[in-house]
Amino acid sequence: MTARTPSVPSLGTLEKYKLVFLGDQNVGKTSIITRFMYDSFDTSYQATIGIDFLSKTMYLEDRTVRLQLWDTAGQERFRSLIPSYIRDSSVAVVVYDITDRASFLNTSMWIENVRAERADDVVIMLVGNKNDLSEKRQVTQEEGEELAKNEDVVFIEASAKEGHNIKTLFRRLATQLPGMDSANIGDNNNLLEITLDPTPANGGQDGAGGGGGCAC
Repeated sequence: MTARTPSVPSLGTLEKYKLVFLGDQNVGKTSIITRFMYDSFDTSYQATIGIDFLSKTMYLEDRTVRLQLWDTAGQERFRSLIPSYIRDSSVAVVVYDITDRASFLNTSMWIENVRAERADDVVIMLVGNKNDLSEKRQVTQEEGEELAKNEDVVFIEASAKEGHNIKTLFRRLATQLPGMDSANIGDNNNLLEITLDPTPANGGQDGAGGGGGCAC
């Protein structure tokens, strides 16, 4: 009798979704991506220069998707680059630091920028990062929830440092993607995830592609 080979999901045609991460400098955008990609946290990040790009392929119940994660710089001098990356995005993740009230107040500006480029044809998630620093909190969870309700966006608090709610964040985003059925997402542990090698945002050419990761 011929032994049966265990079945594995077929790559088939990958459905690609562009996720752009927005927010002020040092709110932890890169840290969230790094925690999701590699389940690690680095305290020695340098500021993102321009735009960084990574991708992750996820095998779900009935389809395979590739999440293209675009990490934008929070510094003012790079703001002119950002609209072009928002323009064809499926998801915008707007991050603020719960210990920095100014970064929270600026989220309305980031959301407005997204809507100016994509109108309502985009999923927006508001993320309050660094909720492990509760003793330094300047923004309550209720304030985040209220803003998300007023802006009609998805909301979650998380900690890239501790890994709290990071997988939940991306699972919730997966349920919001075009053509996705939340019933097919299931528990995080039922997802077979393949991490692909990082690729420069500019495809290896000179231009907007950034340098190292950061906590910005």
